[in-house]
Amino acid sequence: MTPTPAALSHAEDLADFVAASPSSYHAAEEVARRLEAAGFVRLDETAEWPTQAGGRFVVVRDGAAIAWAVPADATATTGTRIFGAHTDSPGFKLKPQPTTGHKGWLQAGVEVYGGPLLNSWLDRELRLAGRLAMADGSVVLAATDALLRLPQLAIHLDRGANNGLSLDKQFETQPVWGLGDPGDADLLAELADAAGVNAADIRGFDAVVADAAPGAVFGKDSAFFASGRLDDLASVHAGVVALAELAATPITGDVIPVLAAFDHEELGSASRSGAAGPFLEDILERIYAGLGADISEKHRAYAASWCLSSDVGHSVHPNYAAKHDPVVQPLLGSGPILKINANQRYATDAVGAAAWADWCESVGVASQEFVSNNSVPCGSTIGPITATRLGIRTVDVGIPILSMHSARELAGVTDLHDLARVAEAFFTR
Repeated sequence: MTPTPAALSHAEDLADFVAASPSSYHAAEEVARRLEAAGFVRLDETAEWPTQAGGRFVVVRDGAAIAWAVPADATATTGTRIFGAHTDSPGFKLKPQPTTGHKGWLQAGVEVYGGPLLNSWLDRELRLAGRLAMADGSVVLAATDALLRLPQLAIHLDRGANNGLSLDKQFETQPVWGLGDPGDADLLAELADAAGVNAADIRGFDAVVADAAPGAVFGKDSAFFASGRLDDLASVHAGVVALAELAATPITGDVIPVLAAFDHEELGSASRSGAAGPFLEDILERIYAGLGADISEKHRAYAASWCLSSDVGHSVHPNYAAKHDPVVQPLLGSGPILKINANQRYATDAVGAAAWADWCESVGVASQEFVSNNSVPCGSTIGPITATRLGIRTVDVGIPILSMHSARELAGVTDLHDLARVAEAFFTR
């Protein structure tokens, strides 16, 4: 399907969003920045919050952000519509004492984060990004321009490379970033310079490696969009766009729309800012306390709530079709996907599938189903975690992509826009 101007504009905006979000911490701040520009008020978790109904709010906790809009006529039993996604992506994270080197090269000491396709990080320009905890108690975000590269060994020195390349995670995944003696260099100073702070004042850091190339639309009829961190910034962006649209009109209706962008999904979500942690529950508790809900009313509200857990899934791959289910084969560019798994690796059930179909049909978006080949292990998402923690009915959805967990993934331009359209319908219908 040829993308509409609106779909192309959405993809271009996603490219800007990804460029501004090289780490989960940057992504959470970009969510807050965009929503504040749309009229949302940023709240501090240590402060008192507004108790009256009405208003739009956003909270950042480390690399996660949660935003919501409370209708003026909301009551203690008004349900929520939670659009869930995650801000982190597989890749590499800086180790302590990261300035290393060998044979005249300066290198970065990194640790593998999650389950990346290691080979995809070879021979591309990379940047560093993350947060710096300073001696004065402040925390600042930092991101360099293109700085590093993980150079592949020439085929002349590894004649079997095309028969199966395997990288040693300790010795063969340390990027180069300069020439010289490591004793005379400081990689953290590069981050400090980017943030405009003194490297000597850094007391702690959380920094990752990210692809430096911008997202790009390409292919016949501009069908494709390639970028780093589509898993899962494509969903985070769709949720932000949909929630920001609500700011254009007075907040009415019988649901409280919520965007929950969690960190650490690629590690299992077990952290204070992950879906298995308390962040979402903390926010919901305070929302319903502000609405005067007692325990019974809060649980009535939960029973009336829905969560869309949005994460990427696999498009059928033309070169590896046997890896997919032989019948259910979603195709990039043919619509968002409904993710189903018999073992509850996804939380979708029949009632959720019907609701998803209604939300898609309400905005004229075609949907596809996704299920794994029985012989290929199925991944999971924040969906089952959220359903288990809160008892809120949850549906797992997303968009089909190729090259999942690559440094640069491939999506369909129309799918990206369609997901945001369904997200808006989910928030309002």
